[in-house]
Amino acid sequence: MTRSECLDAAKVAVTGERERQYGKPEANFQMIADLWTVLLRDKLTDFLTAKDVAEMMIQFKLARARGGEFKLDNYVDIAGYAACAAEIVSKAE
Repeated sequence: MTRSECLDAAKVAVTGERERQYGKPEANFQMIADLWTVLLRDKLTDFLTAKDVAEMMIQFKLARARGGEFKLDNYVDIAGYAACAAEIVSKAE
C-alpha cells in the first residue's frame, strides 16, 4: 500500500462507513471521553476531550501495530484518527 492509498483508505473509513455506524467523530469521541473520564476519574484532575480521545486512539492503534501481527488496518486507522483530530482542533479555533 502506498502513502496515497493509505490516506485514501483512511478518508473512506472516516467519511463513510464508520461515520454512518458511529456518527460524527467529535460527538462519538466526546461520548468516549465522557465514559473514559468516569472510568479514570480517580486518576484524572480534569475532563477528557474529543481531541484527547483521538490522540489516545492513535496510541491504542500504535500499540496494536507494535505488539502483534502486521495488520494494515492499524496504520489506516492511525491516519484516520489523525485526520479526525485535525478537524476537531480546527473547529475549536
